[in-house]
Amino acid sequence: MNPTGRLVVRGAVAVVWIGAVALLLALGTWQVQRRSWKLDLIHRVETRLSAAPVPAPRSAGPDDAYRRVRASGNFVVGRDSFVQAVTDRGAGWWVLTPLKTPDTTILVNRGFVERRAATPPPPPGEVTIQGLLRLSEPGGGFLRSNVPHLDRWYSRDVAAIAKRRGLGQAAPYFIDADAQPSAKPGDPIGGLTVVRFTNNHLAYAITWYMLAIMTAAGFVYWMFGRRRVDRPRP
Repeated sequence: MNPTGRLVVRGAVAVVWIGAVALLLALGTWQVQRRSWKLDLIHRVETRLSAAPVPAPRSAGPDDAYRRVRASGNFVVGRDSFVQAVTDRGAGWWVLTPLKTPDTTILVNRGFVERRAATPPPPPGEVTIQGLLRLSEPGGGFLRSNVPHLDRWYSRDVAAIAKRRGLGQAAPYFIDADAQPSAKPGDPIGGLTVVRFTNNHLAYAITWYMLAIMTAAGFVYWMFGRRRVDRPRP
């Protein structure tokens, strides 16, 4: 290969190598930014979890997730929905029951049961529920889609469950009820919400930055070190 062709090849390789280093550095920086976002999210959620319950709102958005709320009303008997669940207690079902309040209807996750058939009805009369506000889980879960017309639920899809149960304009969220001290054997077990956020972004950032350093070192050797090694001796 003539000197001009060799120079073109070396230039093209250098561009690719430098581009790879830039990409790796960008990925590392992105993970640093993601870590900052995740730490802020964890702080905000922990603040909500430790706050006193507030009245359940008519609507909710991402900033309301895991907020402690309370709602008073009457459970709608005969409208339970059972959503497949996997908990520390094993596999079973979440029991979602509509709570009719003066302002709206709210789906309440009364808790976990192992067997659907043995689930007792909700308590009669007016009740006050405290728990965590949870955003709807549309579509499904466990790699399966909900089948509303067959009452097969793999996620707590508020809109679909409300439509199936004929609840009209229900609140666009559900409440994970706290554990009830007065619960009897066989009652749904509340208070099983697991709030856990993975935060591996620092490890990912270090990995990308180390790969960038190694790639840059390889480029420097290829550009300069190899010349000294390949230089003919007198």
